Amino acid sequence: MNSARASWVSTGTLRWIRPERLRKVLRMVAGFETPTSGAIRIDGRDVTGLPANRRKIGMVFQAYALFPNLTVADNIGFGLKVAGEEKAAIARRVGDMLELIGLPQLGSRYPFQLSGGQQQRVALARALAPRPQVLLLDEPLSALDAKIRVSLREEIRRIQQDLGITTIFVTHDQEEALSISDRIVVMHQGIADQVGTPFDIYNRPATRFVAEFVGTLNLVDADVVDAASGRVRLGDVPVVLNRPLPARAGERIRLALRPETAALGRAEGHDIVLPGRIAEVHFLGAVIRVRVMVGGQLLSLDTFNRPGRPPPAVGAPVEVSLSDRDLLVLAA
Repeated sequence: MNSARASWVSTGTLRWIRPERLRKVLRMVAGFETPTSGAIRIDGRDVTGLPANRRKIGMVFQAYALFPNLTVADNIGFGLKVAGEEKAAIARRVGDMLELIGLPQLGSRYPFQLSGGQQQRVALARALAPRPQVLLLDEPLSALDAKIRVSLREEIRRIQQDLGITTIFVTHDQEEALSISDRIVVMHQGIADQVGTPFDIYNRPATRFVAEFVGTLNLVDADVVDAASGRVRLGDVPVVLNRPLPARAGERIRLALRPETAALGRAEGHDIVLPGRIAEVHFLGAVIRVRVMVGGQLLSLDTFNRPGRPPPAVGAPVEVSLSDRDLLVLAA
């Protein structure tokens, strides 16, 4: 793992995308592995040499790792008991945690008597009970079905905001990362390619890798006609980008366009209109994804499904409109 530096607000949620490379980071922050160089600081304090049990860190794993022989209440209070807290204080804290996760009546049950979502809530409460400074989450929702996953991620976000605890969340689910994070780190080949808000990561990718990796993206090649004015050609279709381009006339550049930023037909505020022909139509429920052949290249467009309005027909001629502001010129 190459060195990477990131900063985030002390009460925020930081998401790391590409978990196959980031479990090592999580383990180093937790104190299970030692970095070969650099330092790990929590709230300005260097904890690189501290053992895991002295770092004030809570961790929730992909596998819930609940103790099967302990009740829910005893699982939640386990860390407090190890820390030597009094029984009365443990009981109060466990009660608070059960209320926080919405399971106040289940303290006497055992893990095998709980659903997957309930077990994950208990694992979260166990990590939070000792009042950690940082909460680490290693793909905690990946084993749950889609509806429970969405519900629980919203609950984790609520709990994080209520407690004001810095949270680092490793995930491969981009929607998960975009929906509840304050800041996101996108890793590539061991380094942080970009650190930013979900809005910036999605709408203003700093590198070609981030642009291609996060979300769905149209990638189209364009030939530069005049770099100063931003005139290019998409196949045989002229387009003006209204900005200087990092290339010379005759060179080829790559442009990126999100499917939701273009429209079928002319739309207000769209200054570029391209003729095309519908090649594919995919019904995705609330959204219909239409693939249009424009200038010899396929563009994917997302349009809302409106009951009573049939989807466009394959083979039909169509105009695609977009704003030059939505066309990104990708960096290397």
